[in-house]
Amino acid sequence: MNVTEQLTEIFRDLFDDEEIVLTREMTADDIEDWDSLTHIQLMSICEKEFHLKFSTVEMMHLKNVGDLIDMIEKKM
Repeated sequence: MNVTEQLTEIFRDLFDDEEIVLTREMTADDIEDWDSLTHIQLMSICEKEFHLKFSTVEMMHLKNVGDLIDMIEKKM
């Protein structure tokens, strides 16, 4: 399973929506329940699932799902 497929599963579980299809351009504005709290949960889940650690600065620079995918792939 590649990063995008794994992230899709994480998003579907977190937001309880099996219809979510991730795109690189997707942002929090595209998912109704994606607020600051779920963003923190998302990052925590990603750290656990991918066995990575993100700095606060790295998280602040994320503009969309594509940036998250790139950051995960770079750290793997």
